[in-house]
Amino acid sequence: MRKWGPLTAVCLGTFMLLLDVTIVIVALPDMARALGASLADLQWVIDGYALALAALLLGIGAAADRLGRRRVHLTGVVLFAAASLACGLAGSPAVLVAARGVQGVGAAAMFATTLPLLAAAYQGRDRSVALGLWGAVSGGAAAVGPVVGGLLAEGPGWRWIFYVNLPVSVAAVWLTARTLPESHGERGRRIDWAGTVAFAVFAAAATYGVVGAGGGGWTSGRALAAFSVAALALLCFVLVERRAAHPLLELSLFRTSAFTGVMAGALAYNTAAFAVLPYTSIWLQTVLGLSPVRAGLALLPLAATAFVVSAAGGRLLHGVAPRWTLGTGLVLIGAGTLGTAVLGAGSSWPVLLPGLVVAGLGTGLVSPALAGAALAAVPPERSGMAGGAVNTFRQLGYALGVAVLGTVLTSRIGTTLGAERAHALAGGGAPGLRAAGVPEQALRSAFASGLNTAAAVAGAAGIVAGLLVLLLVKGGRAADHGGGGARAGLEKGLASANMR
Repeated sequence: MRKWGPLTAVCLGTFMLLLDVTIVIVALPDMARALGASLADLQWVIDGYALALAALLLGIGAAADRLGRRRVHLTGVVLFAAASLACGLAGSPAVLVAARGVQGVGAAAMFATTLPLLAAAYQGRDRSVALGLWGAVSGGAAAVGPVVGGLLAEGPGWRWIFYVNLPVSVAAVWLTARTLPESHGERGRRIDWAGTVAFAVFAAAATYGVVGAGGGGWTSGRALAAFSVAALALLCFVLVERRAAHPLLELSLFRTSAFTGVMAGALAYNTAAFAVLPYTSIWLQTVLGLSPVRAGLALLPLAATAFVVSAAGGRLLHGVAPRWTLGTGLVLIGAGTLGTAVLGAGSSWPVLLPGLVVAGLGTGLVSPALAGAALAAVPPERSGMAGGAVNTFRQLGYALGVAVLGTVLTSRIGTTLGAERAHALAGGGAPGLRAAGVPEQALRSAFASGLNTAAAVAGAAGIVAGLLVLLLVKGGRAADHGGGGARAGLEKGLASANMR
């Protein structure tokens, strides 16, 4: 217990917060029926969590250096548990979305302190072992999310996808308090709250604008106002970061083509690989009539393939230049997602399998290498900042991707069914439309067309990002970048976090 208790505590928190990114996917139709939620509500159930996680990750990490990483981590677990209970008890979409946002704040506090806590608890070979197990747990959480979500939604009900966090949180709090040592970073470092607020406003306003565009169009007053606020917030963020003594993100890092390329890849990665899956799950359940468990199993090939490739790739691809691992992986993700854009009115779930497997191959290459590539692209003293930035860009890409692809989906469906029916169908309202007399063939054809278009957009984003990485991320083998691959890059990030 004394030796591996800290790792167990950290892995419990990591597993919960990453599981909650994907566990809700197959429960969306049940949530819509139980709460009367619209498509926009469902998008915010996903995006509220991802946005809070992305917007606060860097700021909370800096605060933890001063306040104490174990203290902040424990606060995050307790907040996450309380918000999970609120999610499970929610009686309206607004309450659920608000609780998901608070859950994201707790997740940010846990995620931002995970690697520094491991750095304080382990050294040498034990640290390498801890990193390997932590990486396996991280990948496993994403892999089992849809299946666990399906089992719970079909069994005790969708509210249990949140209630299940409560006993895990209790165990995590007990282990953290008992086994993890407190650690601090540079206590004299000021927290960039202005930058944190500006970035949070930018991310939220941009997502709100995209979601609003799905209802009123890209030129609607609500969308244009939101985009204006987002642009102003982004400008404020740039100005603040240029003048801050201790910025969240040093903008000078983007002068390096390798760092810019890796961040572009991180932003596109979650969009291309995962952002279309919530709508695929809605299609599987409400149009094809699959149960939540079967819908989760239908999506499993992507995550399962990624898990296997990630585990094998760490050994087989050691020393390969990051540009090839990331670039090839993103192109494969894009090609695989494009390969799912083959649906017709008579299609069923097996037609998705080849594309999901190819996307899983790419995900297995990108996921373990992304953090190491980011750390290898910056000086050692900026490793902590680079590690936080890559996770921030990943979550931001997921949130914006879900919003953009939802707008693309409804716009395409609307060309044949009209805007009102398009939003109802995309939000899980196929049974109601059938009852209203809309022909089954029309529903299947319209949703298939919309999903094809969304998958095409996501796939194109992955391919373009992969080509950008191949173009911008220069250099030889990973070892030449000072990282020696993903594991060495994470080791460097851990060491940097421990010294701050």
